Amino acid sequence: MPKREGEGRSLSWMPGMEGWEGPVYQGIARRLEEDVQGGKLRPHDKLPPQRELAQALGVNLSTVTRAYKVMEQKGLVYAVTGRGTFVAPGVGDGLFPGEEGEGLIELGLIRPFYQCNALVMEAARKVTARARTVHLLEYTSPLGTPWQRQAARKWLEGLGLSVGEEEVLLASGAQNALAVALQSLFRPGDKIGTDPYTYANFKGLAHMLGIALCPVENDAQGMRPDALDRCCAQEGLKGIYVMPSLSNPMGICMPVSRRQELAQVVCRRELIAIEDDIYGFLHQPTLPPLAALARERTVHICGTSKSLCAGLRVAFMTAPEALRARVIEGMVNINLKTVALNAEIIYELIESGLAGQIVERKVELARARNQVFQQRFPQAPQLSYPPFFRWIDLPQGMSSQALEILARQRGINLLGGHRFAISTEEGPAHARLAITSPQDETQLARGLDAVKDILNKGQTQVEYIV
Repeated sequence: MPKREGEGRSLSWMPGMEGWEGPVYQGIARRLEEDVQGGKLRPHDKLPPQRELAQALGVNLSTVTRAYKVMEQKGLVYAVTGRGTFVAPGVGDGLFPGEEGEGLIELGLIRPFYQCNALVMEAARKVTARARTVHLLEYTSPLGTPWQRQAARKWLEGLGLSVGEEEVLLASGAQNALAVALQSLFRPGDKIGTDPYTYANFKGLAHMLGIALCPVENDAQGMRPDALDRCCAQEGLKGIYVMPSLSNPMGICMPVSRRQELAQVVCRRELIAIEDDIYGFLHQPTLPPLAALARERTVHICGTSKSLCAGLRVAFMTAPEALRARVIEGMVNINLKTVALNAEIIYELIESGLAGQIVERKVELARARNQVFQQRFPQAPQLSYPPFFRWIDLPQGMSSQALEILARQRGINLLGGHRFAISTEEGPAHARLAITSPQDETQLARGLDAVKDILNKGQTQVEYIV
């Protein structure tokens, strides 16, 4: 048990010592995490210098350093050279600004063109007018009705994945499908390889389930197969998580050759691949999903929140035969049943052709938004597909946490790269700009102009204790 020393020393934070078990550094890290999650420590609060905390607790400096490092790897704290260690904003902080965010230009949360929801309402009215719809309000199969799964097959075929009806499962959104996959196929302590920057909510979900994420080096074409092979040998990976069609947040699209090379490593290493294909609809012609190249090793998840409607929370999920029974068991235990009425509206959108109209409109709108972005960031790569967000480098010396605060002061909500980083950001910092989220192109231009002004001024010093 550590003993407090340095009586009379006033520190900004001290961990409670009651009930400590195991290594001391883990106890410090656990108390720090509890105080962050419990709100005792607020985003950007400054933590005590490591040496002073070590003296106050009567432990070695290396013990506190290790505890801080554990928290940094979890994304709960961040270090600023020459200034100290601070509490990082939580994964959910800033995603939904709520009342305090009214009036902000939204570049953080990805809003997938809500103006297309009028067509969704048209489908909803048709669904509610049918006599059979009343039965969807009862307990039905947790995997969806046969006709809903048939519509799902049709949608997946349009994305380059042909599967049998028995392979298709309906989940309550992509996040729900990810939770089902992780809880069904992995155990606490298992390791999954991801891009160095990955989907923030997948990061949070894995952490909550005790699953370790290992960063795998990538390049302009996505996750590198040789780096994955090396990481498997060094870390003993059980699986990987990839978004080949548009990686969130980096916006990388894997070419077919990279997908093929990655599929070979997945099969040879007998990994479980979780493929998040939520942005596959943006590509014409379609690119083969990883599930089409490594069929027996890949769980494919295709959410419809970005392509069709964010609020309906429906995703199509396929699993290879060897894993399907475990996935179905997990889905039944977690969901009991999918929201059948929502799935029926998605069915109507697909079968009526309205889904195609929505996709065409969203692609058109996204292309226009990307033109606005390109005008202000001409150095950014010109892309053949229209992503819903863009990934930018920050000036040397500017942290992504600093940019978030500076942008907020200018009435803009955005997300810094630290929210997506698997380990500490090294080299230039980054930020993700959700260009589909502002109300219109005029508001987007105003927000991007403000962000560009902040970057051009290169301001790096802000008040971190808020």
